[in-house]
Amino acid sequence: MKAAILHGREDVRVTQIEPPPLRAGEVRVSIEAALTCGTDLKIFKRGYHARMIVPPSVFGHEFAGSISEIGQGVAGWKPGERVVAANSAPCGSCAYCRRGRENLCDDLLFLNGAYAESIVVPARLVQKNMLRLAPGTRCADAALTEPLACVAQGWEETGACAGENVLIIGSGPIGLMFAALARRQGCRVTLAGRGPRLQTARKAGADHVIDVGAGGDIVAAAGKEGGGGYDVVIEAVGKPEAWQAATRLARKGGKVNFFGGCPAGTVVSLDTNLLHYSNLTLYSSFHHTPRTIRRALELIEAGVVRASDFVDGEASLDDLPRLFQSMAAGNRAVKTLIRVRPS
Repeated sequence: MKAAILHGREDVRVTQIEPPPLRAGEVRVSIEAALTCGTDLKIFKRGYHARMIVPPSVFGHEFAGSISEIGQGVAGWKPGERVVAANSAPCGSCAYCRRGRENLCDDLLFLNGAYAESIVVPARLVQKNMLRLAPGTRCADAALTEPLACVAQGWEETGACAGENVLIIGSGPIGLMFAALARRQGCRVTLAGRGPRLQTARKAGADHVIDVGAGGDIVAAAGKEGGGGYDVVIEAVGKPEAWQAATRLARKGGKVNFFGGCPAGTVVSLDTNLLHYSNLTLYSSFHHTPRTIRRALELIEAGVVRASDFVDGEASLDDLPRLFQSMAAGNRAVKTLIRVRPS
């Protein structure tokens, strides 16, 4: 089969590989939709991810498709069923899993290989994080399940209420998904970002859109709209200056979620006087759980989040290396649908 292989820093090659045989409990899925992701871009630039992928390795993690083969001992599934699988599954037995914090599992099992004609879903993922699609659900929509589950995790942990003023810093796919969930909650949504992605923000759910421009002052730009500050601020960029700005834009008693992950080794300086006397509550949500994976698919099948609001381009699997080079150079596409087979 044809698959994209990550060999190292900015080195992805599409080649023919032998499909791995199924082991007991595993399922082979024929991929019908695969989507690009900011995490994959970070891995492409870095050449590896300490927890998720060590090269040379198959690459990509957002996908949906149909079951083509079932391993020994698999019950409750049959070939031809359309499914989506998360990119990880918790162990279920460590201290964090027993406390219902599966996103912090000490033994998360990760899955890569979405940029390929098929993928083998490990037994643990089949049991915990592979879901059946409703008859009318498009695979391109279902492929958004994993990133939306991370956003659902962060949104629920933040605990925003209807009627609150919410500021989202970042106009990438994660920021746009937060806007969709905030709108569904009945919040007043302001999204601050830059570039052509802002054109998608209103469609995703933002009541107000702020273009901070290249190197712009987020506090100056968003502070005017927020008046006395925002009830909830979501940082969805992953830059230290955005983390710092988020605390300055929250009102007294407000909440801040540092959702965007900064590069390893990053240090952020926060105003302790501001945090203390404004009584701010800080969160830093990470990953997803089996419950939020299911919640994400529910939201997709309810039409809250659709691929048409996020996918603004298509590319063939053969074009994937060039696409990632373009993304690394500053391509501002929101998400690209990868066609793993010729049309």
